[in-house]
Amino acid sequence: MKLGIRLLLGFFLVAGLAAFFVLRVFVAEIKPSVREVMEDVLVDTANLLAEQVADELAALPAGGSLDDHSRFARSVRSYAARPIDARIWGLDKRSLDLRVYVTDAAGRVVFDAGAGVVSAAVGADYSRWRDVARTLRGEYGARATREIQTDERTSVMFVAAPVTAEGRVIGVLTVGKPFATVQPFIERVERKILRAGLWLFGLSLAIGVLVSAWLIWSIRRLRRYAQAVGAGPRVELPTLSGELGELAQAMDGMRTRLEGRERLEGTVRALTHELKSPLAAIRASAELLRDALPERDRTEFATQIEDQAERLRVLVERLLELSKLEGRPPIAPEARARFSACVAQAWATLQARARQRDTTLQWTTTGADAAAEVHGDSELITLAIANLLGNALDFGPPGAVIEVGIRRDTQSTTLEVRDHGPGVPDYAREHLGQRFYSTPRPAGAGGPAGKGSGLGLAIVQQVMLLHGGAWSAEAAAPGWRVRLHFRDG
Repeated sequence: MKLGIRLLLGFFLVAGLAAFFVLRVFVAEIKPSVREVMEDVLVDTANLLAEQVADELAALPAGGSLDDHSRFARSVRSYAARPIDARIWGLDKRSLDLRVYVTDAAGRVVFDAGAGVVSAAVGADYSRWRDVARTLRGEYGARATREIQTDERTSVMFVAAPVTAEGRVIGVLTVGKPFATVQPFIERVERKILRAGLWLFGLSLAIGVLVSAWLIWSIRRLRRYAQAVGAGPRVELPTLSGELGELAQAMDGMRTRLEGRERLEGTVRALTHELKSPLAAIRASAELLRDALPERDRTEFATQIEDQAERLRVLVERLLELSKLEGRPPIAPEARARFSACVAQAWATLQARARQRDTTLQWTTTGADAAAEVHGDSELITLAIANLLGNALDFGPPGAVIEVGIRRDTQSTTLEVRDHGPGVPDYAREHLGQRFYSTPRPAGAGGPAGKGSGLGLAIVQQVMLLHGGAWSAEAAAPGWRVRLHFRDG
């Protein structure tokens, strides 16, 4: 299972369980809370009515009851018959639901009236009912009774208050209210909580999906970066925030150190190999020069030492140039370079070698293309062109012409350098640009005898990488054509 799916499933599970338990707690607390509020209101109501009936109950003869001649009885029955139509926060109330009964000091019911009740329990002994018994003992009395034992919805809450006269309890007044009357309010609150909970759960899931998607996207960018680094080419470091950004920076630092170490190891191995031949030739020539030799031989061996020393110098210089290029920062956005000036400056550094080989430079482009500018560093472009022209001199025949041209289109500008030498064998083409890889110079070619350092095209390749461009090469029949492709024209 992929990381993204595991993250989403884990988040859904945690969010779902949390929402379930939170909603369950809220819903479970609604009914008890509503009942507590209702009981609080009934306590106030019972005590208020107890004060109203106190005088009439005190004057009631033994065995009597509060009948229609009692002002309190008439008021309660009038209350029960009163029409009501009230809209309470969106819910309609069309009935009055209180039941009121009064007992004397012995617990005998002397009055019972209210919603749907007319003297139903007058004369009954309620002395054992919890609300009456506790109140007569001077305690708080209340009870909840189901009219149908198996149906909780038929529960009625009764709250009693003592009726006192001259400091003594002469009876109990109890107020009752069915739980069913507040059930619509409970159900409405439950629906609201459920809807709010579902919205909250959905919002949490949406946030979780976004966070998971962002995390997965960031991790996948890091993975692609690591895969690209492992494949070889240099890629841009992904821009991320927080700990993932720090991880990306750490990975980039590690990659840089590893690349530097691998580059150094490869360079040392290749350099060691390249140094063997000139050093061996210099050593052999020096040993022979110790002996008495004809002047011609001494001149030949001295020339050999000079040629190999020059080869070592060129090798070291180009290696230093390549090392500086690899550690160079990106090209500034405002940097501009003119191709014609770069070519002229590069050719000027090769004039001595060109005269020795009787080689000339020929422009194949005129007009606006010849004055083309590109985004780039003129010094680096000149360095790349000088290496291309140097290769053309080294591998071209005496008296040859080196052709230079510029081609522009809507997306790029291309510089072409063509020589008229033997070209490059097919087996060697895929290795061009690698450090210290070079093909043997043909007989009669310019430069020191044998193979070159192979660093010229490596420098060209690094310069193009810094400019975000590319280079390519192909056979020109005769000769070899190299192109430098720059993105902007």
